Amino acid sequence: MQPRDAHLTYPSAAEETWRIFRIIAEFVEGFDVMSRVGPAVSVFGSARIRPDDRYYQLAVELGRRLVEEKFAVITGGGPGIMEAANKGAFEAGGASVGANIFLPVEQKSNPYQNISLEFHHFFARKVMFVKYAVAFVCFPGGFGTMDEFFESMTLIQTGKASRFPIVLIGTDFWKDLVEWMRGTLLQKFSTISPEDLNLFMLTDDTEEAVKHIVRSYRQMVREAVRRAEFTGPRPSPSEARTAEGTQVGVPPRKNRNAREVRP
Repeated sequence: MQPRDAHLTYPSAAEETWRIFRIIAEFVEGFDVMSRVGPAVSVFGSARIRPDDRYYQLAVELGRRLVEEKFAVITGGGPGIMEAANKGAFEAGGASVGANIFLPVEQKSNPYQNISLEFHHFFARKVMFVKYAVAFVCFPGGFGTMDEFFESMTLIQTGKASRFPIVLIGTDFWKDLVEWMRGTLLQKFSTISPEDLNLFMLTDDTEEAVKHIVRSYRQMVREAVRRAEFTGPRPSPSEARTAEGTQVGVPPRKNRNAREVRP
């Protein structure tokens, strides 16, 4: 009798090895390019937002203001909110980064990128969004925007990333999700802590968002200067940072009752 998965074709060891090299190549190129960009803000939002939508206009304004405050702007490089934020940054003469992705359905890259990267793998692309950003801004969006929002919340909540500003633009879009987190996650099931709801800011005002990001970044710089001037012992391994920009933390405790499964 044939095994249940006999009809499936698995990649060979050689194919998997070349896949590893392709993944490494994406990280190498991304690190090389992004390391020269400077402090940046990653902006997320729906590719379906049209230029006549108010959120498109707000994203253009946000991109422009971020450049005026000496930040680069990073987006996914597509249309909609991504295009709008890139457009604001591009027209203001700043660094406008597009981290484009190959998709089964062709993604049309927007024309407002003066730094452009291409990725096959979402996880490599997402590292660039996090590692080189000093803040996240999320406009109304779909699953991709939710993914970026909750991943950033998870990194900060678990201490794997330093606390950086997360801004949600659009109270009419986000308010029901925030209320669900408060009523269901916090109050009903206690799966988050009260302080977790303070990890993000909700606003309709792009100027308020930019001021919040500027204040937070200046505080980050002051703390970095204090660490650099520290003359005592070197930081412990738990305070070190890994290559992807997250903090190392404490090694997981091994469960003595766990059974080791060998292939």
